[in-house]
Amino acid sequence: MKPIDKIIKACKKNKAWAQAELFERYSDKMFGTCLYYSDSKADAEDLLHDGFLQIFKNIGKYKQDNIEAWMRRVFINLALMQFRKTKLDTLSIEEDEVSDLNANTEDNVNMNADELQALINKLPSQYRLVFNLYAIEGYKHREIAEMLDITEGTSKSNLSRARNILQNKLQKLNDI
Repeated sequence: MKPIDKIIKACKKNKAWAQAELFERYSDKMFGTCLYYSDSKADAEDLLHDGFLQIFKNIGKYKQDNIEAWMRRVFINLALMQFRKTKLDTLSIEEDEVSDLNANTEDNVNMNADELQALINKLPSQYRLVFNLYAIEGYKHREIAEMLDITEGTSKSNLSRARNILQNKLQKLNDI
């Protein structure tokens, strides 16, 4: 395996072998990021491919710091842009979505990471996005509000609602 700095240098020269190696080296990790911000596996795969196209197009802007962190940021920004394109004028969540979430129950109380991620993925998209940005990525509500073009209060409210839904869901699992 070639050193990452040589791969990046070759990617900046549009070398196909380097792009393939960068994709091979980081695609699994970046796919995990895509899953956090997608409604389905198919959407995550689309985001993965679109993200790598963005990375190859903009690799010249990369400065010598952490390539993985830079790439992750590209994927998150792309997911946020796609979210903004599809969001409704109002950011209200339909009661049906919350009811549907509560209607699906797991059989096993002992959850592994995949099961917990599946539970998070069942959150309504606005709640899931805010939850992931805050709890997983570590953004502040002010930053989330700017990214999503919402108020800080809406960000806080969405996080609170996401947590309540998850807590209720986990409580129901414990009661089984």
